[in-house]
This record gives sequence, C-alpha cells and structure tokens, in this order.
Amino acid sequence: MNSDVFQPSPDVDAPQVAAKTNLPWFDDLPIGRDAVKLGQGVELHPHCQPLAPLVGVWRGEGLAQYPSLLGEFRYGQQITFAHDGRPFLVYEARAWLLSQSGEVLRPAAREVGWWRVDEEETIEVVLAHMFGICEVYYGGRTGETAWELESDIIARTDTARETTAAARLYGILENGDLVYAEERALRGLPMKPHLSAQLKRIAG
Repeated sequence: MNSDVFQPSPDVDAPQVAAKTNLPWFDDLPIGRDAVKLGQGVELHPHCQPLAPLVGVWRGEGLAQYPSLLGEFRYGQQITFAHDGRPFLVYEARAWLLSQSGEVLRPAAREVGWWRVDEEETIEVVLAHMFGICEVYYGGRTGETAWELESDIIARTDTARETTAAARLYGILENGDLVYAEERALRGLPMKPHLSAQLKRIAG
C-alpha cells in the first residue's frame, strides 16, 4: 500500500493544523491510508467496481425539508467515498447549516458507514447517524452512474427522532457532479422528500 495516499500537500503545516483541530497527524500508522483516487495507492477491490464512480471527495450545497421541526433550509455538505482495497467503500458525510445568503451558521448532521456489493451486484449499506439512528439499506445500480437504495432496518435510541423508512437516489451528471435525493418517513408521517444536493468532486 502507498502510505502517501491522502497525505497532506507539501505546503500544509501538519503540526499547525493539528494544533488548531486537536486532531493529531499519525505518520506512523502501521496500516495503509484510505484512498480516494482510483489508480493511486491500493487497488480498488473487484466487488467495488459498480461503485467506482463514487470514489472521491465531494462538496456542495443542498436543500433540506423537516416536517414540524426546522421547515426548509439550505445546507453545505462534504461526502467522502474511500477504500482500502477490501470489498467495501468507507463513507462519511458532514453537513453545515447555511443562511439564505450562503453564510455558514454551524455544524449540522454527520453520518458514517460502509457500502458493500455482493457477487450479484446487490448493494448493502450500513449507516450510523450522530442523532441516534442506525440504518441498513439494500439496492443496486439503475445505470452506469446511478444507484438506488431503500431502507430495510432502522434502529434508533430512545432520544432519537422517530424515523420509520428511507430511500436514496444517487447519480453522476454529465458535467461530473454528484447529485442525490433522499425521502424519509419522519415523526409518524409517510415518506416525503427530505434531502437533495448537488456536489462537485474536489478530490479523487
């Protein structure tokens, strides 16, 4: 494995960044780093080929709709699809609230998980959300650069908001942007549009 994958650029002062974030850089990690660029570092596992167009770091803006909570609002988001050569993608999404003028207000939702593909190209996704929900999705490709997922199991803690079902569509446009739309059944209501965003590739 190439330990240079996903390393900071030469002009980044790693100690200075670590001091600002309280998150240290570990250059002596005994295993390889995750890769976000195909053809560089560890090779993508063959089972992950149906997901290959997703690998990278994506950033952009979206629109959220929350029934009886915050209403409709804008958010910024960064999504990372990475891999370490094994048969899954590592997924992380971080969001931040935006004002109507586009000003960053504060951190918002975070979710992490893993995307796996079996030999029949069925996609299995396991996600954990910072607000107390864990989800299992199943789905597949609906085109070369389009994917559809539907929730199978949703578990939540006692303090998490009620969620009973969810579905997601992901696709890559002709200009290379990643778009997605999510429907979700919240607070005892039927499935309704919840999130949608358009993100540009910033790495990978």
